[in-house]
Amino acid sequence: MKIKTTRHQVARGAMADAEAFNRMYLIKNVTKLRPTYQIRLLAFRAVDKGMQLVLRVPASCAFDPSLDELMRICGKAMMRENY
Repeated sequence: MKIKTTRHQVARGAMADAEAFNRMYLIKNVTKLRPTYQIRLLAFRAVDKGMQLVLRVPASCAFDPSLDELMRICGKAMMRENY
């Protein structure tokens, strides 16, 4: 198996913070969240495997418009959960 890397020799991939049943949890403690490579990759994985990506963020966290667009595209495969 050949591992894909970036030009700085960093392995390309992402892992959720937790997985339970058919959900992947990504926990972020930020004031504004954008669709980073990690989020896009996990969203694609959730859609592909029929799972749901749950973004756990503080209630005061603002989503970037591009992240809102990604959530619309993914439909029920992505959701926001406040803590």
